[in-house]
Amino acid sequence: MNSIFRVRFVLYLAAAGVAGLLLYLIAPILSPFLFAGILAYICLPLVDRIAKRLPRWLAVSIVLVLLLFGLSLLVLIVAPMVERQFAAFLQKVPDYLDWLRQRVIPWLSGSFGVELHLDLENAKRALADSLRADNDVLRALLPKLTTGGVALIGFFTSVLLVPVMLFYFLRDWHAFMSRIEDLIPRRWHQWAVGFAEEINTVLGEFLRGQIAVILIMSVFYVLGLWIAGLEYSLPIGILSGLLVFVPYLGALVGLLLATLAGINQFDTAFGLVGVWVVFGIGQLLEGFLVTPWLVGDRIGLHPVAVIFALLVFGHLFGFFGVLLALPASAALLVGLRRLRAEYLASDLYKS
Repeated sequence: MNSIFRVRFVLYLAAAGVAGLLLYLIAPILSPFLFAGILAYICLPLVDRIAKRLPRWLAVSIVLVLLLFGLSLLVLIVAPMVERQFAAFLQKVPDYLDWLRQRVIPWLSGSFGVELHLDLENAKRALADSLRADNDVLRALLPKLTTGGVALIGFFTSVLLVPVMLFYFLRDWHAFMSRIEDLIPRRWHQWAVGFAEEINTVLGEFLRGQIAVILIMSVFYVLGLWIAGLEYSLPIGILSGLLVFVPYLGALVGLLLATLAGINQFDTAFGLVGVWVVFGIGQLLEGFLVTPWLVGDRIGLHPVAVIFALLVFGHLFGFFGVLLALPASAALLVGLRRLRAEYLASDLYKS
């Protein structure tokens, strides 16, 4: 029995190592497929519910239209706001430079003896020239666009692949699962099906926890920015909440947009303090309480393990690695539980 357990343990480790290496090598190619698979897993319950009354291809089409409509609506709400705030910020840059020369530099000189010699007139002139030189900027960018043309084509190809793969994943999901199940040897069939069902349960808990985190943080950012007096509290708060599934991205994007909006709205820098406090509290709340509680505890991962998984997967696979970090860790946790149960039941542990 000991030798059987050792052989099985070695086979498990070898299979996991080969799978990890293969996944690492083909990660750039897999990105659109992984993203489409994640979206398909999220949208599958809704498609199954609609497919009970309509043909499945029609149910999939309806869900895709709703998804594209929601994303388009978000872009149409956020993009004009960002453009207006950035344009207004650029127009006020000369005023900020004057304030720096008249207030900040004399204060630094008088309080700390720091002498700063900034040629603010040339800085304002250079800024004005750069804003007028659109054609020159475009010509300067053209060589870079030409050099990176292959990467640009690859990016747009990936973007176009996602909805196509998402349609086929949603339409043929159960057929794919049935074919994979048929490939499992009968002697391992019961064990493999139970293992997959346990992973599915864990991932379902993860998904529900992540949706709860998004809802809670969206409400927090909207209310917090509204209390801070920011005019664009609703769109900025919603966007910040939606992006919390990628650690730090929601807070950074929201902080940048809220700071630009606050600079254009408030007369003094003190008005921005409330905005910064909201995002500081929100980041602490989301990182150390909400996500570990609603996501980490639901999938059985300690908060330290959650942070470690995010860092490791993000380093290895980039953006999509961050998306896959907790689900993949949850699946790995299920495998380790099974392996531990077999070890405790073996003669190697009892001896």
